[in-house]
Amino acid sequence: MRNFVAQTVQQLRPSGIRRYFDIAATMDDVVSLSIGEPDFVTPGHIVDKGVESLRQGNTRYTSNSGTIELRRAISDYIYRLYGLHYNPDDQILVTVGVSEGMWLALKAILDPSDEVLVPQPCFVANPAAVEMAGGVSVPVDTCAENDFQVTGAQLEAAVTPRTKAILINYPNNPTGAVLSCDRLKEIAAIAEKYDLMVLSDEIYERLVYGVQHTNFASLPGMYERTILLSGLSKSFAMTGWRIGYVCAPPAIMEAVRKLHQYLIMSAPTMGQVAALEALQHGEDDVAAMRSEYDTRRRLIVAGFNELGLTCFEPRGAFYAFPSIAATGMSDEDFCERLLYEERVAVIPGSAFGRSGAGHIRASYATSQQNIERALERMQRFMRRHG
Repeated sequence: MRNFVAQTVQQLRPSGIRRYFDIAATMDDVVSLSIGEPDFVTPGHIVDKGVESLRQGNTRYTSNSGTIELRRAISDYIYRLYGLHYNPDDQILVTVGVSEGMWLALKAILDPSDEVLVPQPCFVANPAAVEMAGGVSVPVDTCAENDFQVTGAQLEAAVTPRTKAILINYPNNPTGAVLSCDRLKEIAAIAEKYDLMVLSDEIYERLVYGVQHTNFASLPGMYERTILLSGLSKSFAMTGWRIGYVCAPPAIMEAVRKLHQYLIMSAPTMGQVAALEALQHGEDDVAAMRSEYDTRRRLIVAGFNELGLTCFEPRGAFYAFPSIAATGMSDEDFCERLLYEERVAVIPGSAFGRSGAGHIRASYATSQQNIERALERMQRFMRRHG
């Protein structure tokens, strides 16, 4: 019997994150710095709205685009933060998280063999999304010396006649990097020079520390070239509610919505109700969680540097990305030995692209107590291997 699995799927690289989750799940007393989601539960008033909607019998489909109330709230939210206006009728689509939105956007603009420039290290699903949409993911390496910020010159060097778009994810997972205004303007200049679309994944937009996040679409000339992707999973601790959104020019959105209609129908109804409450009344929750993340960020970065695991200062998201060069190990060997010897779970940087090799991703979306326990165990590990 022949192999019925499509070659395109066979060629997809398995997630480099999942292996360490699976190993850790079989062990006791593991301190995990591997999870890329908030350890906070969804704020109670948001949960209450979702539960109330279920009890009231709101269990049917909504409009394909999402409820008009939520789309209006998203429009108001973006305007309040960035002064950008997206029409809730034809420029906003509510999706099942940013993951769905990412694939829809890529599928809407890519023909077979179109290339997408993807700065790396990046979230493991981004290159895969390009490939699943029929495109070719072209990695553009960044490095710690530039605080993992991609430059216009690096992007331009990777442009070919087949280049269709640039996919950026800042604040960044896994590095915690935030792009400066100068770097953003360099990207905008490349997009304009070579007539490219820019997909901007800004899911961590509210989790920045001591810097200002700039929405890419707010740059001069970029509103019509940007497909904006964001959601409520990270900032509002709503990962399991699965609510994201796409904002784009009407012509692009028409294509995105068409795909969404056939693929999903509509995002979860109770999640949309909860998201409306979050956007309208959740600012204090965001501020409180961001403050706690900032405290944890400073704790873990200082701890890594004291251990000789050189770590540049992450300015966004909830990840640190230290170098493990002092150990002489590969990042995969380091992570495996740390897990088995000291019961601390982190993720090898190479899981996020070749330029992540020699680093590890450690999430500080866990308690200060857990971070301190992890650092104590890593200190013992470094005494043996550092």
